[in-house]
Amino acid sequence: MGEAVEVWRGSVAAWECDAMGHLNVGFYVAKAMEGLAGFAAELGMARAFAPDARATLIVREEHIRFLREARPHAALTMTGGVVEVSETDARLLFLMRHRTGELAASFQMVVTHVTAREGRPFPWPARVLERAKALSVEVPGEAAPRSLGLGPVQSRASLARANELGLGRTALGAIGAEDCDVFGRMRTELMMARISAGIPHFFNGRRPGADDLGGRAGGAALEYRLIHLDWPRAGDRVELRSGASGGDARFRRLTHWLLDPDSGRAWGVAEAIAVSFDLETRKIVTLSDEALAEADAAVIAGLTL
Repeated sequence: MGEAVEVWRGSVAAWECDAMGHLNVGFYVAKAMEGLAGFAAELGMARAFAPDARATLIVREEHIRFLREARPHAALTMTGGVVEVSETDARLLFLMRHRTGELAASFQMVVTHVTAREGRPFPWPARVLERAKALSVEVPGEAAPRSLGLGPVQSRASLARANELGLGRTALGAIGAEDCDVFGRMRTELMMARISAGIPHFFNGRRPGADDLGGRAGGAALEYRLIHLDWPRAGDRVELRSGASGGDARFRRLTHWLLDPDSGRAWGVAEAIAVSFDLETRKIVTLSDEALAEADAAVIAGLTL
């Protein structure tokens, strides 16, 4: 095996944090995307995300584990490495660490080597493949999937299917020019940001177990899998439909579909493992029998990616 390389270094700004007092999931992904640009340079593609690039990397899937809170002013670093590579794709691993060396979050990204403007896949250059060998790494146990699988997905997501299942609308809006990268595609982190913005609508102001915690009730995501099926451009509209798809007294599984409300097709799908969170103790809450029964009653049978 080779060695991981540092691809990003920074900290958490107060304005990047949510109502729980920790780094918002959308900004985790934004920092990981900076890390991807840094790693592309390490692979020999230093201007892969520049306006004049001929080749770039498109993120098709992300698996994220949120392991330790990152709160305002936390100093963070990120390393990158190659888990596996094929003719046009690669699975990359990014590890975000606290100053202490403890993992804050891990990101496995499946990326495709594509023409910058058209997004057409084509083979990696020999020089990139050679460099990838030197940067090959293994996924540590703490960063491996825990509750969400990484197998192939044939998504059935569509607006018609969402209506059939009774998935509630949790976000609705349009993509602006400022939301797009230099190639005109919606920035990768904005899918996660839209999901995050829809969570208050999903819970309708009342998280599972809130009655037991009073004003101390919060929530946190422990694990996410996001699959990008298409890339909205400026002027396209996006609608988020979300539903509960399982869980137990500690962990709830949520499924999100980002859809085009005009054509009905899916832009992307995501699955998350979420918990109720005591804002004072910063600990996961175990739901009471009554709260668990209420949460289970909201589960939508047959809801998958």
